[in-house]
Amino acid sequence: MNRNKKVFKIILTLCFVCCFLSINAVYSATDKGSVYFFNFKPEADEAWQELAKLYTSKTGVEVKVDTVIGGNYHQSLVEKLESGKAPTLFQLAPATLNGMEKYCFNLAHTDFYKELTNDNYSLKDSMGRICGVAYAIETYGIIVNRDLLEKAGYDISDITSLYELQAIAEDITSRREHLGFSAFCSSGMDKSSDWRFKTHLANMPIHFEYQDSRANLLKRIQGDYLDNYRKIWNLYINNSTCPPDELFVTTVDEAREEFISGKAVFYQNGSWEFVNLMNSGFNKYKLAMIPLYFGVGDEDNQGLCTGTENYWCVNRKASFKDIKATLDFITWCVTSNDGTNAMAHKMGFAIPFKKAVYSENIFIQQNAMYTAMGKNPVPWDFTTIPSDEWKTQLGLALTAYAANQTDLNWEKVVKAFVSNWEKEYQNKKQ
Repeated sequence: MNRNKKVFKIILTLCFVCCFLSINAVYSATDKGSVYFFNFKPEADEAWQELAKLYTSKTGVEVKVDTVIGGNYHQSLVEKLESGKAPTLFQLAPATLNGMEKYCFNLAHTDFYKELTNDNYSLKDSMGRICGVAYAIETYGIIVNRDLLEKAGYDISDITSLYELQAIAEDITSRREHLGFSAFCSSGMDKSSDWRFKTHLANMPIHFEYQDSRANLLKRIQGDYLDNYRKIWNLYINNSTCPPDELFVTTVDEAREEFISGKAVFYQNGSWEFVNLMNSGFNKYKLAMIPLYFGVGDEDNQGLCTGTENYWCVNRKASFKDIKATLDFITWCVTSNDGTNAMAHKMGFAIPFKKAVYSENIFIQQNAMYTAMGKNPVPWDFTTIPSDEWKTQLGLALTAYAANQTDLNWEKVVKAFVSNWEKEYQNKKQ
């Protein structure tokens, strides 16, 4: 009987221990919190999904990545933040910080903020709080297929200005049937593609006005360089793989495929496209990126457009454990071998953190080369664009002009650019 009592006590003790361990395991798992990243960059979605799974496998912390593709990120973000399923990690740009400060956890004392190579890569509100930290410094310009350019009888060194770019593009167009390719990929105005022109190309006339005024923020713009904007837009759409009146349905995937399949020499895009081109089997040494020559200023010393609008922000309204989990995840991304390698090689980012690894991205390397040669990078002044509505109206005007290239239709582009800029800044005050 005593033996049976001892066995019973042992079994009871084991049950109690197992129960305790189970409860403790559940508590520990839930106590770790979770991460919900609302990602702005669709081209990096697959790499982020992989990195999230890797982090979860290493730490047990759930990381969900949700990516907006072909939509209005900022509007979707506002809706999510006001819902019951708000992200813990999201992105803002300087132009979208206003009114969003209430959602931003102050990152001033976080481990990853201390890893920044320069405080200029932080996003501050009017009180000096660190609302966001840049996680990708990127570059854009005109991507060139060196092989096709050589088949047309030219070299990269032949293009040092808008005048030369125009002469070469128009010559290729005149021999398109014989050469078997066009000068430019399609300048699609579908939502997946139009940002390349209503934002990135629009940066050029915006930038030169900033340069003239020496201002940090212009709430009224004059449109002094819109003739140059028209000239380069005409060059794109009239020397392209696609008829101008079909641009409204042409996507960025189509433009990329045209470039990959050798249908065009030139493709306006950025360093983020490197991974996509490599995944297609493109030889990186056949690639180059040249500046967005605009026919203004010292073009001999013009570099690539370099900057960021990609600032990580942490939702201060999330639970304490989710905030901590999110801060830990970001720190791991920018300091660990797994994180830094994924961001450099799988996402193609140059990250502004002390433990960043060397990037194989040839566009990032070329940007460094241009800078070392004394060429001046063109800053991302488009981050001061007053609203998404401004971009939408400009995109519609550019599309209408492409289909019917009259002075009257260009005046509508000018109005969308100049009048709407001031109007949208006035709306922000209300």
